Amino acid sequence: MVITEILEKNATQYGDDIALTEINPELREQHSWQEFSLVEAADKTIGRREITWKGFYEDACRTAGFLEAYGIKKGDKVAILLMNCIEWLPLYFGILKTGALAVPMNFRYTADEIDYCCSLAEVDMLFFGPEFTERVDAVRGKMAGVKHYVFVGEETPAFAESYAKRYEYPAQYKGPSLTEEDDAAIYFSSGTTGFPKAILHPHRSLMSSCITENKHHGQTKEDVFLCIPPLYHTGAKMHWFGSFLVGGRAVLLRGVKPQWIMQTAAEEHASIVWLLVPWAQDILDAIDSGEIDLKNCDLSAWRLMHIGAQPVPPSLIKRWKEHFPHHEYDTNYGLSESIGPGCVHLGVENIHKVGAIGKAGYGWETKIVGEKGELVESGRVGELAVRGPGVMKCYYRDEKSTEAVLKDGWLYTGDMAMEDEDGFIYLVDRKKDVIISGGENLYPVQIEDCLRTNPEIKDVAVIGLADKRLGEIAAAIIALQPGSKATVADIEEFCKAMPRYKRPKKIIFGDVPRNPTGKIEKPKLREMYCGESVVKKQIEG
Repeated sequence: MVITEILEKNATQYGDDIALTEINPELREQHSWQEFSLVEAADKTIGRREITWKGFYEDACRTAGFLEAYGIKKGDKVAILLMNCIEWLPLYFGILKTGALAVPMNFRYTADEIDYCCSLAEVDMLFFGPEFTERVDAVRGKMAGVKHYVFVGEETPAFAESYAKRYEYPAQYKGPSLTEEDDAAIYFSSGTTGFPKAILHPHRSLMSSCITENKHHGQTKEDVFLCIPPLYHTGAKMHWFGSFLVGGRAVLLRGVKPQWIMQTAAEEHASIVWLLVPWAQDILDAIDSGEIDLKNCDLSAWRLMHIGAQPVPPSLIKRWKEHFPHHEYDTNYGLSESIGPGCVHLGVENIHKVGAIGKAGYGWETKIVGEKGELVESGRVGELAVRGPGVMKCYYRDEKSTEAVLKDGWLYTGDMAMEDEDGFIYLVDRKKDVIISGGENLYPVQIEDCLRTNPEIKDVAVIGLADKRLGEIAAAIIALQPGSKATVADIEEFCKAMPRYKRPKKIIFGDVPRNPTGKIEKPKLREMYCGESVVKKQIEG
């Protein structure tokens, strides 16, 4: 079975039931409310769109027909560059139905990153929303491989086709025969160099995410999943896939303000809410400050608070349970290379092990190995490796990188971990230098390369520092040129050329140590400025 067959099954069994709901609180504020209040009754149709299972299926079929008419066939690549919206998932499934590969793209990509990733993945067609018109237009002349641009919005630019044309095509689509081993999607990640890698997954991976997530959390048709993270990320939609498997509704919330999250959870009767650490902390702070009064929130349907994408401070969960003692809590560990949810999984019954990422998830195996691939003893640190049905096929067009991480079916994660006497796995540091800040991966080399273009800077190293709200923040240790009088404010102004999320949150003037081969000694910098492992600090709470 492939995942598009689940959509057809849901359309047949639950046709008139709501499948997807989009909530746009900002639009509501603009049109009707002075504040997005937890108390006031308001016109809840504003900023709210929804689609039934039948409509979802038919929209995917019309999309597939549209794609086929423009020459898209099995094995082609179709990129999605959209903010979270109700069109996102029908478009994704429409691509899959044709046998083409869906290529979700980070909506924070710069124009050059869009160009790089489209070229790397050999993208044939690009769907984009109004937020990206300027960026796409800036590089489309360079992207010779992209044959068609399709605009998802109301005012289509001259160089693009309108996605509204899909309505010219039938609401049924047969398409090619597909198997679980056929290629399905390319997701992007980065290694220690900071350059994105194209991660190739077959349909087997998508199906495995449905099954694994459902086994972990027992979703039923009645569950309502509140999806806040961006849909381009495997950790967003793949967690909803556990509900999708049984016809459970998804609510797509456009925004992360605490009031918006709680309002939507109450109004939509959300039973599962997937959060990042800073969002959970912001909610708790708003409750403690009185900005949110829980007496005015009907959250009786909410049963599971699920956190992922970064290590979770035990103190946060203790605080959460004080306000929400009836909530089950869970976390998991996953990679884009392992399709997201739960290759390692804590389990709702193991809250006494908060701080651990858990044990092998359903259908998965784990091991912790030394430098030569040998198993390490319990309590010893080694590299975490995982094996299961959601492991990628390869890094697309990158045989060398693939061979470095895939060995006998095992995916070597690059994360350093240890296992306790009960078999629970703890992350203790990262072999890679990736910084996880508020659930977003920051790649130090990219930030360093930008800073090095400043003539006042002689050398620079970027590391992660512990942060109560974001987990980690990027800190730039900068050695100035002799005689330079540059200030922290000068460097911060220079950093405005970078996307906001990549800008270092802390500037430190100091020496940048390098080893005899010229490599920056980042462990030494972490000892100097962190004292110990950032992740280890969080585990110990």
